[in-house]
Amino acid sequence: MIPFDFNEATTKLNAEITALNFDKKPQELYHPVRYFLDLGGKRMRPLLSLLSCYLFDNEYIKATKASLAIEIFHNFTLIHDDIMDNAPLRRGKPTVHEKWNRNIALLAGDITLIEAYEHLEYLPNEIRKDVVKRFNKTAFEVCEGQQFDMNFELREEVSIEEYIEMIRLKTAVLLGFSMYMGAKIGNATEIEANKMYEVALNIGLAFQIKDDYLDVYGDAKKFGKQVGGDILSDKKTFLLLSALKSKNNTDLKNIIGNKNTSSNEKINKVLAIYEKENIKHITEIEMKKYFDKAIEILKTVSADESKKSFISQYFNDLMTRET
Repeated sequence: MIPFDFNEATTKLNAEITALNFDKKPQELYHPVRYFLDLGGKRMRPLLSLLSCYLFDNEYIKATKASLAIEIFHNFTLIHDDIMDNAPLRRGKPTVHEKWNRNIALLAGDITLIEAYEHLEYLPNEIRKDVVKRFNKTAFEVCEGQQFDMNFELREEVSIEEYIEMIRLKTAVLLGFSMYMGAKIGNATEIEANKMYEVALNIGLAFQIKDDYLDVYGDAKKFGKQVGGDILSDKKTFLLLSALKSKNNTDLKNIIGNKNTSSNEKINKVLAIYEKENIKHITEIEMKKYFDKAIEILKTVSADESKKSFISQYFNDLMTRET
């Protein structure tokens, strides 16, 4: 097996991002884009694309430029999500709307989206039409997921099934597209590329539940965001919805939306209920369910077993992360 070099792949991706030209006028528009992209991140989505390409073709670096479209699109969604969530921090640094203002952040997000589409031009000609069509469908779904997320803020009752569908749209489909596109660049058949989509879709569900889990149980210094932020905003996560399903949920309902409770008191009260209802363990079981499903689908892909094992280990690393 020719090894996949994470250092090489990440270095190449970061170099390509650094090389993007945002030294333009007006600086008030372009500098925030440069600032946000330079905040870094795990580059998980383009790495998934490169890994999927690697599964079918050792020359995985050829997928780098096209895969950047996914990373840049993801950053567009984050800039706008931060505005909608009124989030103060992203990756431990001030969000664009906090550092500048909301209007600049909106325009910076728009420019970032346009840059993402520019990078789809790097797709091989023979697959570009179909992959761009799939990308557009994915972009629609991500926006739909964000709207469902906002709708849930206004509803008293949200089922766990509705929550799973929301995170499928908001988070998981973009990961699915990442591996689908990488497989297509690696000359995989449509059947195998769709399997990779399903693999990443399930990892995406597990990943988002893990993200919600870390918001409650993570280390603030490592997590890079305010721990307990979802609790303070009454965000309907798998943890909260699971706790609300319990027979003794009256206390939790009384805490949600209570404006007379201090931040620390609210977090501590909700954590006490989570402890009582064994929510941490329930959430860990849910994450494992989707992780295991992803691995089972990966096993059916017609590709080198050692490469599949390598990708499985990467998924495991994602799910044991602290950030």
